[in-house]
Amino acid sequence: MSARRTLVHLAAKTGALLGAIFVVTVLLVAMPGHHAPAVQGETQQSPAAQQPSAKPVKSTSMPGMDMGDEKSSERAAVQDMTPGHTDAHSQHMFMTSMREQTPADVQRANEIVTQLRAGIEKYKDYHAALDDGFRIFLPNIPQPEYHFTSYRNGFLESLTFDPARPTSLLYKKTATGYELVGAMYTMPKRATEDQLNARVPLSVAMWHLHTNLCMPPVAQLRSADWTKFGLHGSIYTEDACSEAGGRFHPIIFGWMTHVYPYKEGLDNIYAMHHMD
Repeated sequence: MSARRTLVHLAAKTGALLGAIFVVTVLLVAMPGHHAPAVQGETQQSPAAQQPSAKPVKSTSMPGMDMGDEKSSERAAVQDMTPGHTDAHSQHMFMTSMREQTPADVQRANEIVTQLRAGIEKYKDYHAALDDGFRIFLPNIPQPEYHFTSYRNGFLESLTFDPARPTSLLYKKTATGYELVGAMYTMPKRATEDQLNARVPLSVAMWHLHTNLCMPPVAQLRSADWTKFGLHGSIYTEDACSEAGGRFHPIIFGWMTHVYPYKEGLDNIYAMHHMD
């Protein structure tokens, strides 16, 4: 009996180890930063359409970036989604091309809006969002819209799509708190445009990536010339970044698209942003 117990015990431990390896493998595949495609500002090809053979990046709080990089790029990304940044859009933001619209696309887009409205109705009280684990993105920086992000939802979005479960909620600040105006869906940066289209039709919505970030040397973060570095800087190629002594990140974050379900008309509902 003792030998039998020993065999059963070893089999159980082996099974647990194999299960753990399987779970880790699934998580690595699902992570937004895993096997990111390379992007250059001059390319005309979709980043997602390129082969996912970019050099692997070190993972810290955000893949390939230290905390100073992350905070600086987060601030720039928030500014990047406000009007008047056409240079950033052309050099530091990649946006999907609009496809020819079909009746099926329109039906699908309307279904998404209906499900989204139902799913986020309770979050009109922003306290409910905080209670459910949404966290305010850069709350101390004045923004036309504040992203309340659920990192749990973001992880689930990398695996499957539920229109009622956005990664982020979009709020405008008011005198008494926050007013819910929209939501944001995300997908891993490795996703293809066909995969994006399967979620939210590209004939209705535009997904975007923040791209070609050149960060200054760590020792120069406080004194850097931000007209050259960052998501609004003039540097947007790896060669130019290297010449300036910077650190180049082809893509940061993942794919994003905004939805404003309380607007009228699909053009307004799936607009890049609303600042009125």
